Amino acid sequence: MTGKTLLLGLRADQFRHPLDLDATRALKQLPGLDVLVRMVISPLAEQFFHLENLATSLQVSDRQLPDLHQALIEACQILDLDPPQLYVRQHPVPNAYTFAMRGERPFIVIHTSLIELLTPAETQAVIAHELGHLKCDHSIYLTLANLITLAASQLPLGEVLAQNLQSQLMEWVRCAEFTCDRAALLVAQDPRVVASLLMKLCGGAPSLVNQLNVDAFIDQARDYDAISDDSLGEALKQMRTQGLTHPVPVLRAREIDRWASSQAYFALVKNRPIQYNEDSSKGGWRNW
Repeated sequence: MTGKTLLLGLRADQFRHPLDLDATRALKQLPGLDVLVRMVISPLAEQFFHLENLATSLQVSDRQLPDLHQALIEACQILDLDPPQLYVRQHPVPNAYTFAMRGERPFIVIHTSLIELLTPAETQAVIAHELGHLKCDHSIYLTLANLITLAASQLPLGEVLAQNLQSQLMEWVRCAEFTCDRAALLVAQDPRVVASLLMKLCGGAPSLVNQLNVDAFIDQARDYDAISDDSLGEALKQMRTQGLTHPVPVLRAREIDRWASSQAYFALVKNRPIQYNEDSSKGGWRNW
């Protein structure tokens, strides 16, 4: 376990980002979404993805890619979560994703190009990020967001449907990513690992790894944050992120380093019980 703290009895709301909490509450006010996804969509989707993964990917186990398997097991032990299936898929676009609707066949898929880009610790942080989605039961709204995006481009009246729901769902998806970055930090227990991962997602390549500088990337994140000092800068940032499924990496780096110096994070990794406080994430390093 390399001296890492096990977070026994960890609850999702102990590390859930306040924006995720607010956005989730807002989505729950939309009637029927939960029932639609769980009862109508999930049975077909789970079977489809299970067969797809078995057919096109390597299933990680103690006999297949054992180092990745051990990274998964350790991350699940830290987050107090049952291990899902883990698959590695040959793909040129660095990415990872998860799916779990009824808890029967939860899984994570990691693309080979992402593994090539990262260190083992950073790859485990990716696994932990995806475990965060499972821990927080994000898959209902993630699935719906993906379906709405598909409907907007392929189905009759899809654009109308998308206009009514896509904006609110995309806002929630971006907020959920902040929560899962926190799950990555809880497993890595080193904010520089998560910052380095985000840096490589922003502009990394295997041939450039030896020249990348985490401190320079953190300074870049501070510069981006400073744009919000005036109303025009904040408006431009909002326009930049509208419609994206993920917050921009520099914003995610700023948020994770803020939380890394918060009382809430310190209490969790020191294995001290705390009462979760939505304002606890607002503390952090000066100038962030």
